[in-house]
Amino acid sequence: MKLTTQAQERIAAAIAAAEARTSGEIFCVLARRVSSYRDVSLGWAAAAALILPLGLIPLGLEAAWIPGMADSWEAAQLAARDVSIGHALSAYAVIQAVVFLVTYLITRLPPVTRWVTPRAVRRARVRDAAVQQFLAHGLHVTKARTGVLILAALSDHQVEVVADEGIHGKVAPSVWGDAVEVLSQGLRRGDPAAGFEAAVELCGGVLAAHFPPGAGNPNEVPDRLVVI
Repeated sequence: MKLTTQAQERIAAAIAAAEARTSGEIFCVLARRVSSYRDVSLGWAAAAALILPLGLIPLGLEAAWIPGMADSWEAAQLAARDVSIGHALSAYAVIQAVVFLVTYLITRLPPVTRWVTPRAVRRARVRDAAVQQFLAHGLHVTKARTGVLILAALSDHQVEVVADEGIHGKVAPSVWGDAVEVLSQGLRRGDPAAGFEAAVELCGGVLAAHFPPGAGNPNEVPDRLVVI
């Protein structure tokens, strides 16, 4: 999902219009992905490598199951048992390695990665990314502490709104939930620009109700969408 220059300009215009009614600041971020979730894939691969091969033991795991692992002749009758055990252990290790690699590669496919990653983990990482963007763009240093950041994470299918302490304590959490919902609806329709516009308008109305524009009403944060 890509945003054209015209779509980004629409979002910037929506921010400017919303901020004309308030001393608050609104900033928008579109993130293609906030994490690779490689650690999640490694966790699934390790668990599969430990658990799945165990199911082969009751079936009589033998080195002969793997081409080239078993010899046709034993060196000596007395050593045959030790050699057989050694080959079986080697075969088990090879099977574990193959299961680990296959599971890891499968879970690196984007749809599979999203499916195997717990929702709570995705939400936490999107939240962390939103807070990082909030700080990186100076929304925490506005004069009245009334900055609001709206972030959509495409690959994570998550939307996050971060409000500074100046406004957060005066507004019910459900308001931010409404902003998340209207942006999510736009993303589901394949129209992120309209989603951002609706979310910006809603947040702008909340800010205008509590923080009307002051004298001069300086623009402390650029009115734009950042794509990361």
